[in-house]
Amino acid sequence: MNGSRGPAIGETVRDTGSDRIGIVMDHQGTYVQLRPLGGGREWDADPAHVKPISQSELLSARLAEVNARSKKGS
Repeated sequence: MNGSRGPAIGETVRDTGSDRIGIVMDHQGTYVQLRPLGGGREWDADPAHVKPISQSELLSARLAEVNARSKKGS
């Protein structure tokens, strides 16, 4: 996290408001814009609900994304 603006662009975080993990894409107004690990539509998160994740959480989230894509046949 870079302090005043919240997490840095490119950082992977958990949005505790929606219980989703995403990559920080931008800061717009009072919100942080996040994108799902596997790509897709960005969502706005309240910076108060955005928390850094551990390396083990990141690994688990990436594995879950790979497994989900595998089940879809991608």
